[in-house]
Amino acid sequence: MKTVTGDLKKSVDALKKLLPAEDILTFSFTADKGQQFTCVFADAITDKELLGEQVVRALRGFDGEPKAKNVAAKLSSPETKTEKSLQTLAEETLAGNPVLLFEGMDEAVIVGTKKVPVRAISEPSTDVVVKGPREGFIEDVKTNTALVRRRLKTGELKIETVEVGRRSHTVVAVCYLDGTSVAVAEAVKRKLQEIDIDVVPDSSYLTHFLASRPYSLVKQVGTTEKPDIFCAKIAEGRVGLLVDGSPIALTVPYLIVEDFQSSEDYFVPAYRATFTRLLRLFALFVAIYLPAFYVAAQLFKLQLFPIKLLLTIAGSIRDIPFSPSLEMLLVLLVLEVLNEASIRMPKYVGMALSVVGALVLGETAVSAGFVSTPAIIIIAFSGIGLYAVPNLIEQTSVLRLAMLLVAGSVGTYGIVLVTAFMIFYLVTTENFGSPLVAPFSPLIGRDLRDSVFKYDLGSLETRPRSVGSPNKRRLK
Repeated sequence: MKTVTGDLKKSVDALKKLLPAEDILTFSFTADKGQQFTCVFADAITDKELLGEQVVRALRGFDGEPKAKNVAAKLSSPETKTEKSLQTLAEETLAGNPVLLFEGMDEAVIVGTKKVPVRAISEPSTDVVVKGPREGFIEDVKTNTALVRRRLKTGELKIETVEVGRRSHTVVAVCYLDGTSVAVAEAVKRKLQEIDIDVVPDSSYLTHFLASRPYSLVKQVGTTEKPDIFCAKIAEGRVGLLVDGSPIALTVPYLIVEDFQSSEDYFVPAYRATFTRLLRLFALFVAIYLPAFYVAAQLFKLQLFPIKLLLTIAGSIRDIPFSPSLEMLLVLLVLEVLNEASIRMPKYVGMALSVVGALVLGETAVSAGFVSTPAIIIIAFSGIGLYAVPNLIEQTSVLRLAMLLVAGSVGTYGIVLVTAFMIFYLVTTENFGSPLVAPFSPLIGRDLRDSVFKYDLGSLETRPRSVGSPNKRRLK
């Protein structure tokens, strides 16, 4: 491994050879006593004003022995360290930390004057609340850890960093409370260190490696953009991961009941929180099963409809040229295309597209006799229910399509069989020792107080047993 030598020119040339990019600059200056210094830095992500203040000005009067520790002691920067390896110095330079080389010195000094452009802290668009904190994570891991430290002012909060990615060297901060989730934290760090991938641009890349069943349809890693939710899950005994470059934090172990909860549930009365959670669960069932049952009833079990509703439906579908399953599938695909187009297009165009798609296109299709009015209404109800639980949209949209195809082929028997298979699959899935559908399977009575149901704060005196934290008590 190449290291820094006492020859300043050779050391700078060797470092520049590892960093041939045009935005890697060098700056040389001479101290009052004639000593030669050269600073190597990345132009776009280095605070040059701070570099001049803390390094150049501080070393103008340097007259000490040519040793790295003497140079570092003279600097006015709180973040300094010494290093010999040229490879490590190159990585620090690419991270935004300038490298200071000195004639006659066989070590370099790394100065922490990184300045990465970041956006301001704002409310995340995926988790809007009426009551409660409105701060959201951003793409800078240091800012995100500061938001966590702000809420958990305790020495028991451990934040350990792991670099993932051969080329990106993405920093992943593993956050946990000492004494509550040490075993899970060690397992998470071990999995992160085993990842062999070149680039990790976002936290979603890590979910594949953290899941016990990487190709599963269901989620196995929790996600959030809000620091208050992140800290609450850590306090319950989970382990959190903050990935540099991503505003979405990860938490493990994950329970499926988490996605039916909202941070606002803890700032409103318990009865209101219970009602909204049950409403989300009902909306999810409507989103998945309503189109499938409508098609199955039309094809195989017309007697399931009340007589007046049956007459209305019969009058609506009389002249439709498609079969019930094909008609519903067509409407569903059109809705998915409209949804995707409205998300990807600019906001001022996306709103107009949504109105045109929902009103003009839907009304025209019904008037032309391509689809029936009940099909439009059912898909609309299903789409609204889908967005009541936004963290499960990807999974439930696929399940809805699968249920629709099975209902059009086999009928209600197919729906029951697929449902039974899904229940069996969910019950047998666990990650980091926690069953996915806990506290319902296995049944943990005390954890039901904060599941789909919400008890008052005084009843939540222990941490969830579903998470498996050895520190049980949290409220005396």
